[in-house]
Amino acid sequence: MSHKLVITRQVRAWLHALRSGDPVTRRLVAEAIDRLLNPARNVYRLQTLNVGVHAPMMRALQHANYTFGKKISHTADSQDQRHRMVPGSRPLLVLTDTREPDFITPMLIADNPRAREVLNRAMVDAWAAKNALLDRGVPREFALYLLPNSKAIRLVESGSLLHLMHKWTMRTCFNAQEEIYRASMEEIEQVRAVQPELAHYLGPPCYLRANITTPICTEGSHFCGVKVWLDFPHIQRRI
Repeated sequence: MSHKLVITRQVRAWLHALRSGDPVTRRLVAEAIDRLLNPARNVYRLQTLNVGVHAPMMRALQHANYTFGKKISHTADSQDQRHRMVPGSRPLLVLTDTREPDFITPMLIADNPRAREVLNRAMVDAWAAKNALLDRGVPREFALYLLPNSKAIRLVESGSLLHLMHKWTMRTCFNAQEEIYRASMEEIEQVRAVQPELAHYLGPPCYLRANITTPICTEGSHFCGVKVWLDFPHIQRRI
């Protein structure tokens, strides 16, 4: 997977104000950010539903927008589209076809040489079969049915901080689908690189709720069994 963050004009304005030489301005902006994003001060941050859209004070987060260039599998892209308020520009599959295999390797298989060899061979066979159909005149939209759901999709995705925060909260949970989890962690790290003042407030529900309210984990019987909140974002997810 590869992800690239594009900084919008609004976010640059936040950065400039927060790092301005005027100490009064710095304090005011830092206080505003903490008032909006700190779950200890804003109870909307503790909810698993994105009820912040109903809070007048959180509407300011609609004006800070982020854009990411992403590469994920067809399967992960279908999961990604569940976040309707973080839309992406996705090409038609028939326009992304390649003669050579172009796919995402799952983490479990990537770490197993023998399994990776079997997968790679299967991918070569799938693309060869698809190419054979195309060479025989079969319409591309039908031939592509032979390709696996691990086929790589490249897209551009944008969202406001308000809606991205909700996505990142849900998808940095260890119960999130593997690629969506990894993509969300990469996106947060890219935000941290340019705007560390915000990244401190980003993470899974348990990270936001710890030492503030109970239950810490909102997954009930699906608790992953790992105290992620103690070492996020440095915690290692094992599959």
